[in-house]
Amino acid sequence: MKTQLDIVVLDASTLDRGDLDFSGLQRLGKVTFHPVTQKDEVLDRASVAEIVLTNKVVLNAEILVKLPQLRMIAICATGTNNVDLVAAKERGIHVANVAGYATQSVAQHTMTFILNWATQIHRFTREPKAWPQSPVFTRLDYPVMELAGRTLGLIGTGRIGQEVGRLATAFGMVVHSWDRTGSSKKQTTWPRLPLRKLFEISDVISLHCSLTESTRHIINRESLGWMKSGAFLVNTGRGDLVDEQALKEALLSGKPGGAGLDVLSMEPPSAQHPLIELDFPNLLITPHTAWTAQEARRRLLNEVVANIEAFLRGIDRNRVA
Repeated sequence: MKTQLDIVVLDASTLDRGDLDFSGLQRLGKVTFHPVTQKDEVLDRASVAEIVLTNKVVLNAEILVKLPQLRMIAICATGTNNVDLVAAKERGIHVANVAGYATQSVAQHTMTFILNWATQIHRFTREPKAWPQSPVFTRLDYPVMELAGRTLGLIGTGRIGQEVGRLATAFGMVVHSWDRTGSSKKQTTWPRLPLRKLFEISDVISLHCSLTESTRHIINRESLGWMKSGAFLVNTGRGDLVDEQALKEALLSGKPGGAGLDVLSMEPPSAQHPLIELDFPNLLITPHTAWTAQEARRRLLNEVVANIEAFLRGIDRNRVA
């Protein structure tokens, strides 16, 4: 007679680098860890599971219909686009996600992009071999600026957007946010402006909104054309907020003057990705690492465990389907 709950982690390597304690999860049942799961391996690996943990692995309707024993999907992330929520609900599969675990981590990553743009540190640190040949050690090769007095435009003022605004204010930046029509959020910390006006006055545009049909490609040829020449774009939200081909063309034209991206529309990107193949000095791309501080990953794991414990007690906690 079965006595243990079968729990399968489909992509543990996206969460853990050997520095997390999984004992809380292991107390709940028999846990099988898979560092990475390819598309053709999902059914076989999930077939034994009553609870599946996934960060990136896709669980669509075609897969879910073939997993009659599956009771819960614990998403190790905030985004839910890798799980067919409608199909899960139809099959009575409980789905829960985690929000707010990486606010500080993502906000500091955002500010790192902005600070690199302001200080040009990423360019100076590549040139130490040239220093012995320089007649002076202090070099004025790149435009360094102060953030104080510069304007930050926030697209999205949830937890992360609020924290970025707070940090930017501490640097002396003037912060404005998008006055989105129909938004239920009435944040009044900073002045709210129509989208075009926000783009026109901002030295930095930073994306922190959710990905919906209305925000998909909010960064496009038209909105890029509204930006100041030399302005900086940051995206630590979702890759599809940006029309990447339009951004490539704009960067090559000098408007905006740079971008910092932690997310791309395709992850991992192909070798022919329009931005990966672009050798541009003020284009900074990181491989979706803004959320990966150990503290954030620890909070994420603790929240996942709490979601599962609540489910086992018949309580809806962070339920999305």
